[in-house]
Amino acid sequence: MGIGDRLRNFGRTAGGGPHPDGEAELHVGDASFDDWDIVQDFGDLETARAFRQTLTDGGHEALLTADWPVNEYGRGDISLRVPPGKGLEAEDLLERPE
Repeated sequence: MGIGDRLRNFGRTAGGGPHPDGEAELHVGDASFDDWDIVQDFGDLETARAFRQTLTDGGHEALLTADWPVNEYGRGDISLRVPPGKGLEAEDLLERPE
């Protein structure tokens, strides 16, 4: 076992495996948000978090959901959601040039 293998294994034993930044902000398998409007879908958590922050900085309530946990690199099927009836307003904010 080389040093690289040891370092990778250390992360798995110390914290249960690598976790992407922002994973705690992701609502996984939570059906209580199924009626919220989906503004956009993303393939990675980092990009999804940036778009969510744009909405929250603009005064909108927004959150990220996924049916399954993202992988160790933060990739998965992630939805940016806003409360029911607020989807068009959120889309307009995201499309507006700065």
